[in-house]
Amino acid sequence: MKNRMIPLLILLILLVLVCHPTVSAQPVRLAPERNHAIQCIRIVSALERYHYLGKKLDDTLSEQIFDRYIKYLDPSRHLLTRPDLQELEKYRQKFDTDLRRGNLRSAYEIYNLHHRRAAERYAYILDLLEKPDSFLSLNSRDFLVVDGEQRPWQPSEDDLRTLWKKELIHHIITLTLDDHNTQTDVSQTLEKIYTTRQTRLSQTTTDDVFQLVMNCVTESFDPHTQYFPPRVSEDFDIHMRLSLEGIGAVLQTEYEYTKVVSLVPKGPADKSSQLMPGDKIIGVGQGETGEIKDTIGLRIDEVVKLIRGPKNTFVRLKIIPAKKSDATTIVSIMRDTVKLEEQSAQKQIKTVVSGQRNYKIGIIEIPNFYIDFEAYHRGDSQYKSTTSDVKKLLFELAEENIDGLIIDLRDNGGGALKEASDLTGLFLTSGPTVQIRTKQQMTRLYDDDPEIQYTGPLLVLINRMSASASEIFAGAIKDYQRGIIVGTQSFGKGTVQELKPLGDGKLKLTSAKFYRVSGKSTQHRGVIPHILFPKVYKSEDTGESSLDGALPWDTIPQIPFQAYRSLTPLYTSLMHEFQQRSLQDPGMVYLEKRLAWTSKQERKIRLPLDINARKEQRIMDQQTEIEIENEYLTALGKDPIRTLEDQEPVLNRYKEILLQQAEKIMADMILLTRQQGYAW
Repeated sequence: MKNRMIPLLILLILLVLVCHPTVSAQPVRLAPERNHAIQCIRIVSALERYHYLGKKLDDTLSEQIFDRYIKYLDPSRHLLTRPDLQELEKYRQKFDTDLRRGNLRSAYEIYNLHHRRAAERYAYILDLLEKPDSFLSLNSRDFLVVDGEQRPWQPSEDDLRTLWKKELIHHIITLTLDDHNTQTDVSQTLEKIYTTRQTRLSQTTTDDVFQLVMNCVTESFDPHTQYFPPRVSEDFDIHMRLSLEGIGAVLQTEYEYTKVVSLVPKGPADKSSQLMPGDKIIGVGQGETGEIKDTIGLRIDEVVKLIRGPKNTFVRLKIIPAKKSDATTIVSIMRDTVKLEEQSAQKQIKTVVSGQRNYKIGIIEIPNFYIDFEAYHRGDSQYKSTTSDVKKLLFELAEENIDGLIIDLRDNGGGALKEASDLTGLFLTSGPTVQIRTKQQMTRLYDDDPEIQYTGPLLVLINRMSASASEIFAGAIKDYQRGIIVGTQSFGKGTVQELKPLGDGKLKLTSAKFYRVSGKSTQHRGVIPHILFPKVYKSEDTGESSLDGALPWDTIPQIPFQAYRSLTPLYTSLMHEFQQRSLQDPGMVYLEKRLAWTSKQERKIRLPLDINARKEQRIMDQQTEIEIENEYLTALGKDPIRTLEDQEPVLNRYKEILLQQAEKIMADMILLTRQQGYAW
């Protein structure tokens, strides 16, 4: 009996060793399967045949795929060394030949090196966490470069381990300062985080690697071209819109993070004013007290499942704010459905005093371009749409005898192309509204109705999150010189995607491009306003130009159209008046100071590994923020705040300040158009 117990005891010891989280077991080497080779050949063939650019997989594209793949695998440059990269260079110009044949061996070799090094990193960090007093100091004179693109590749594996230790110290300092935890709490939290990441890494499948490789291929054609394997092919777009029983946000994967691309207007996240484009989600918790689960490295569809949930329940998101790289924060948002009536166009009337006159200004906010396609296709003349709703609002505003009109398209991410064209027609006699070019042909949409619904001064307000259909409308108004465009450069989404079945999966690829009647593309550059407002959104994190490999801006021949009288003298004068007014306006002075402070925070590429220095810097930053807030509140005659928790939502305030400026510009425009005899 005793002899039989010895093998059992040995087995138990071995099981303990294998299961212990800090033991670095050699990860299983992943290899491609036969079905991957077949699907790879299909994807390459479909891309070359159907993609708008008509690119061919050659050495140049092979290099782009290689660079993109390395960046996806190691965006922080903390897994691969310079010697590793030198060794991997042999694959740089092999991807085109290999992928055409369905040969994925080199791609999997690169992945397995990354996988092994990532496993070593987690094992090393977990080992350090077991004995932090001996290995970690929170009062180092050293720094950590937090911007991966600014960080040099490490010369050796020993240097990698030094970097891993620095990253752990940075994580400890951040958790301690953000959550005010004890050292024991922080250690337990970190052990749980890194054990979870270690487990997540060990669960990587050969299908996961195949999808990653294929998306490096597709995104080398352009960032909106994407491969969906069977498990996610029911989702048309992995940049998911979490509207029904969610928070109303569009998300995308940015390497190991889940990044907020945009917010659904009037959705729960938008109303909360706690989340903004560019924020990175690194944890999700259920309810108001549920544990925050780490989501770094988690697939986006898994993150989405965590965020979705029953209506009227809370979800808590741990984020790295777009405006701060040295801190995290937790936001709590109540899940809800996006109410259709709130998504509809809405109107308001403001009275603006300018000189000795009062001007009545109508404002129509359009959150998106919507249409009831089902009612439209069955011939229902009363179908609901953006254009029909705005037409009714214009009639109501006409009865109020407004002097000028503002169309507010800020944060409008687009929608139905037909509605962008039809809405343009409400302000023009007739003519073309947009051009659409595919590889084979050119299509043009027209407004054939000579009736104009509004003939007075028009101002279109846009921002960085105004995209697609919004840009088509704003671009047409600008080209026809029908109105003044005010705000910031728009998103720059000027491409069209379609979904093609491909074996068991699907391929979403770019098949067409939008052009304005002037022949200018809306792609990449978007629409540039006549009068520029300060940038609220960081352009490096938002908009088409922030995406690697975005299709370029270009032009085609303009189509004949009849523009109105030139607005150049008008907007030159309006711009001068706006700039002079901004120097003294409390809201604009506040906005400029806030944005300058935010820009300074964003420029931090390295942080000290001394907890006291970080704490002092954070206190100084908070004090500066409070001083900027109180200077503005004092100018308005309001009580100052004591802490940042007392301040109003900053994004809401920005929007209000800029709308007030647009109203003042419109008042100036009304006077000038009357003086100079403008008519439409």
